[in-house]
Amino acid sequence: MEWWQAFLLGLVQGLTEFLPVSSSGHLLIFKELLGVDGEGFLDFTVTVHFATVLATLVVFWGAIVKLLKGFFKFKYNDETDYICKILVSCIPVALVGFLFKDQVEALFSGDLWQVGVGLCITACLLLFSDNAGKRIKVPVAKDQRNGISYWQAFVVGVAQAFAVAPGVSRSGSTIATGLLTGVKRENMAQFSFLMVLIPIVGEQSLDLLKVAVGSETFGAGVGSLALCLGFVAAFFSGLFACKVMIAIVKKAKLTWFALYCLLVAALIFIFG
Repeated sequence: MEWWQAFLLGLVQGLTEFLPVSSSGHLLIFKELLGVDGEGFLDFTVTVHFATVLATLVVFWGAIVKLLKGFFKFKYNDETDYICKILVSCIPVALVGFLFKDQVEALFSGDLWQVGVGLCITACLLLFSDNAGKRIKVPVAKDQRNGISYWQAFVVGVAQAFAVAPGVSRSGSTIATGLLTGVKRENMAQFSFLMVLIPIVGEQSLDLLKVAVGSETFGAGVGSLALCLGFVAAFFSGLFACKVMIAIVKKAKLTWFALYCLLVAALIFIFG
């Protein structure tokens, strides 16, 4: 992978990670457009995803510190409740990661038709949550402390697990599912972005541990310069996109992103 290809792919990751348009799908699309070799591409994908996780930490640093301070008071307060619900939301994606890791990695073989199908699924979710979702009356859960209940957190976690497929937007799936289950927009935006921290940090830590003990190599076929440039580009573009997406989720219609996903999917089916 050339340095300029890594930089452009990092920008793509950062700009699309927090928008409901599938960053993994866009990475595969631009991989094909830029003629990037597939060797080591999954390691590169994990690296730029980790960069956007760090961007999330920076944007939500104040909220994260508050949560941790409350959690380590070792009593069931609002902060402990919120962290427990984040942990519950991580259960489905953790099961997928442990039980179906090889199958998930096979999805990133570079077949753009899979991306097109995933984008169509994302578009349907966004359209449904923006339109039919308004007419669905969901009973208020008794444990809806912090604006989200345990069952809502788990259902949103299931949506995140399905979003491991390229083309299916993680933020789009979780936000749309949260809205459909009755979570308010202002509560769903923050929860959606914070719930991804544990899975991505955990995956990256395991990969680094395997490299440290010598059982695996990391970034073979990509190169350290490409990994670094991709990381930096994803981090700074992710900072921008995260702040923009928070405002969008609170105010704008998700239908516009659904139409964009359908347009990209159509182009894939026609020219792919």
